[in-house]
Amino acid sequence: MPDIAEIWTDSETPPSQAGDAALADVHFQRWQEAADRCDDEALRTFAGEAIEPGASRALLTAAFGNSPFLGQALISDLGFARLLLERGPDEALSAARNMIPGEGDSPPATSGKDNLMKRLRMAKRRIALTVAMADIASVWPLDRITGTLSDFAADALQAACDNLLRGAHDKGDLALPDPDRPHLDSGLVILGMGKLGARELNYSSDIDLIILYDQTTVPYTGDRGMQDLFTRLARNLVGFMDERTRDGYVFRTDLRLRPDPGSTPPAMSALAAETYYESTGQNWERAAMVKARPVAGDIQAGLAFLDVLRPFMWRRHLDFAAIQDIQSIKRQINAHRGGGEVAVAGHNVKLGRGGIREIEFYAQTQQLIWGGRDPDLRVRGTLEAIDRLVAAGHVEPEAAADLHAAYEFHRRLEHRLQMVNDQQTHVVPESPEDIDKLGIFLGYDGGAAFSADFTHHMRAVERHYAALFEDDGDLAGAGNLVFTGGDDDPDTLKTIAEMGYAEPARVSAMVRAWHTGRHRAMRSTRARELLTELVPSILEAFSSSPTPDAALLRFDEFLRGLPAGVQLFSLFTAHPGLFDLVAEIMGAAPRLATWLSRNPILLDGVLSTDFFDFLPTADDMRRDLDEVLSQARDFQDILDIERRWANDRVFQIGAHMLRGRLSPVDASGPLTDVADVCLSALLPAVEADFAETHGRIPGATMAVVAFGKMGSREMTVGSDLDLLFVYDVPADADASDGPRPLSPGQYYARLSQRYIGAITAPTGEGKLYEVDMRLRPAGNAGPIASSLEAFSKYQREDAWTWEYQALTRARVVCAEGDLGERFERVIREVLSTRRDPDKLRAEVAEMRERMRKEHGTDDIWSVKHLRGGLVDIEFVAQYLQLRHAADNPEILARDTIAVLDEAADCGALDAAAADELIRAARLWRNLQGILRLTVEEGFDEQTASLGLKTVIRRACGAVDFETLKQTMREAAADATRNYEMLLGPVES
Repeated sequence: MPDIAEIWTDSETPPSQAGDAALADVHFQRWQEAADRCDDEALRTFAGEAIEPGASRALLTAAFGNSPFLGQALISDLGFARLLLERGPDEALSAARNMIPGEGDSPPATSGKDNLMKRLRMAKRRIALTVAMADIASVWPLDRITGTLSDFAADALQAACDNLLRGAHDKGDLALPDPDRPHLDSGLVILGMGKLGARELNYSSDIDLIILYDQTTVPYTGDRGMQDLFTRLARNLVGFMDERTRDGYVFRTDLRLRPDPGSTPPAMSALAAETYYESTGQNWERAAMVKARPVAGDIQAGLAFLDVLRPFMWRRHLDFAAIQDIQSIKRQINAHRGGGEVAVAGHNVKLGRGGIREIEFYAQTQQLIWGGRDPDLRVRGTLEAIDRLVAAGHVEPEAAADLHAAYEFHRRLEHRLQMVNDQQTHVVPESPEDIDKLGIFLGYDGGAAFSADFTHHMRAVERHYAALFEDDGDLAGAGNLVFTGGDDDPDTLKTIAEMGYAEPARVSAMVRAWHTGRHRAMRSTRARELLTELVPSILEAFSSSPTPDAALLRFDEFLRGLPAGVQLFSLFTAHPGLFDLVAEIMGAAPRLATWLSRNPILLDGVLSTDFFDFLPTADDMRRDLDEVLSQARDFQDILDIERRWANDRVFQIGAHMLRGRLSPVDASGPLTDVADVCLSALLPAVEADFAETHGRIPGATMAVVAFGKMGSREMTVGSDLDLLFVYDVPADADASDGPRPLSPGQYYARLSQRYIGAITAPTGEGKLYEVDMRLRPAGNAGPIASSLEAFSKYQREDAWTWEYQALTRARVVCAEGDLGERFERVIREVLSTRRDPDKLRAEVAEMRERMRKEHGTDDIWSVKHLRGGLVDIEFVAQYLQLRHAADNPEILARDTIAVLDEAADCGALDAAAADELIRAARLWRNLQGILRLTVEEGFDEQTASLGLKTVIRRACGAVDFETLKQTMREAAADATRNYEMLLGPVES
């Protein structure tokens, strides 16, 4: 047997000892058993001699005693093990590379797929073994180790591409210029990214690829489309590389560094990629492209693509925002400045503090800033980039020396971790025993010395890394918040989980989607740069919500609806209080959040200095609306302006309620004022537009009358408008005076329909309100507009008791001439009519029971129809008005609480009963008002967030949620008792 000491002891560092002596013994035994089964006598002799004391046994011990994977690789391939040990890693590598078709025999294009897959896998196993033994024996430097792995990956990819391209040629999909060398002028571009592009692959690395095709070069002759062909080719290429067979795999392959991987095919045209990078590309993608290298396919087409991208990658002039965004790539990683303990156990040598990624970012961020003006900095290798930064005066030599040493150490550690079981891992074991084994595998006596050196290098890296952009604070706060690349950063997921998010991976994917510009608001470079700065604050703000994931999802829906993001993100940056409000809305008010998502312009109003100081009066609102309507150019403008104005006002009122500055009961007045002002301003505009076709009826007048919540000024957010239209015409008027005259009845029916349409029609700004006309005389069967005479006659002769109940809340919103006063007199006369008390009581109670059978509920949160709920109290108030208005007209106060108060004052209701009913009515109105603001569907106590519950109980004046529920039960019981006292027992 040759003296292998001359081959394997070039380094001053001897091979490692066995970290696990028992494992080494098992492997030596299996080695001998494999030799005994071998028919080749020379091979048996070699196997026996190799385990005799000496250099070969020492090398085998280092492999057998530390790595199950290497032990199995050596034992299962004794012939190659002999070549490797006796001839050395250089000759072994050459032999392994000759297994790649095209290197030593037939070209890969004519090799069968199964044969090619088998040979690539065998070559990978032998090259992995060769590299590992050269690394363990320290006979190859780091760049030779990583370069060998990278070159094999490129060769394997080229062999697979040639096979696939030749197959497409043989099927008639391509007409290749040189079928024996299919990649030439094929237009297929395989870009190696990350460590593959930089020739820095680690021992058990994935390979990151971007697969493109140059549509101007591809000799396409198929009939299913170029995109379809290359999508299939990309998927087959991935199968070639990472499909596991009995022979293993070649490389795990990752395509997620391509532009917007969540919405693009695995292969895309070079033009589409170029368009993406020029319009949407992010600075972290620029950093990734620094390492990009054509590794397979049409190499010239790949180089031409990178040349086109040069302006994207290397900007000669960077503005402040771009530099800040590049800095944020670094700042998203929590940069410790030497303080605190650096734990070795469980540490991630790639992504953790002081790890490989920090060294890479140290180089890349400075390359991006300076490389536009200095072409010498445009290199792919990490250590070469640091050396060139030193030469250019951007990095101190001492820092470079520390980073060099740390990088060499970290990569060697990374390789040892991966050699154990051929796993893509970067994590140091947790247990002291396993750390001891790792230290021995690295050539130390045990874990203590290894840990000391590892800690030294980590501290050196984090010290230099933290010094980058020293004046800028970390964006990450208490932990990493990195959203670059295609993989989730483990420390980032940990940080997100510690913030309180239930699904960190989903949160990370959502934020990365923001950065890809998938939403319109993030498609500009400036928007994404601003968002980078905001993301940590955004996550922190929503983390305080009791359901952070749901709140963040609503914020994502909000962003999805934005037409652009720069202005809003700038506002968030300049006005943190604005974002606090948005976060509160998203966390505690789902309905308001949906509304805001549909109308993000509502946030503009928050910036006014008095947004939270006070609410405008009705007169202020009227003047404000008149002013903005004066800018309208046509009728459509009027509709849009009114909708925007109303949304602004209602949003302000809703924000006051959400913040606890205004109770829902007190908000009813301003909400009603908004509706009143809008309807009053809209009527003349509709009449003018209608008159262009139908003219006017001289001397005629019209009134808009509100019933229900609007009539009683008890509106909530989202209330419909119950309306009635009344008109009065002179006795001698028979038609309007326009080009298309109409009789009075037709005229006001069509005018009313036009008016309703102006209120309800959806425009680009949405609807103003929904309108309900069922309370007009004769309900849906009656005319849409009534003359004052007909209305008066109907009320006196034909109306039902329930219609008189509705009439107790009727109120004129706007009217022409004296029609409003005349209508009010009719209402008072009708309501003040003396009625049979027993008959009235029976009819009111009967109507309530009919409603109860249709809508009754035991759900305590359905405050309207709950027994003892709002409708019961409203029926009591309406009954009292109809019963006592003849003697006490002041009881006709419309607002339920005011009616009950007046009833007590005039003796129509016992004072104690009035107090109980008023307390219950106020509670139900506050509860209903806040639920209408915050909840789109029915309230579910089991799924409601703590934040929402806090808003609800605060709006109702309760100290805690359980106290609120108890108060509700008591209020319902009090209201039921008083209802039955006045209107009789409720049917069970």
